[in-house]
Amino acid sequence: MSDATADGAATDPPVCYRCVVSGRVQGVYFRAATREQALRLGVTGHVRNLPDGRVEVTACGAPEAVAALRDWLRSGPPMARVSGVVCDRLVHQGRSGFTVG
Repeated sequence: MSDATADGAATDPPVCYRCVVSGRVQGVYFRAATREQALRLGVTGHVRNLPDGRVEVTACGAPEAVAALRDWLRSGPPMARVSGVVCDRLVHQGRSGFTVG
């Protein structure tokens, strides 16, 4: 179901996803670059390294913006070598900003 904006255009409700990114994704500026991409897209959430070498990203916002960030995660910053991205939809979380853990 879409909501209408003040000018009458339809907007989709915000979405949230938890994505786990595997490959060479630690020590290659992945978290900071993810935050930069998220802020550029207007996506809120969090990114952190996992003990097993993967990176976890929680991303919330407009469906198109979150989809763009999810697409970007498949390649990441230039030094990264992403071998997989698995995303699961979450119940929308009213977050603000994008933090690095």
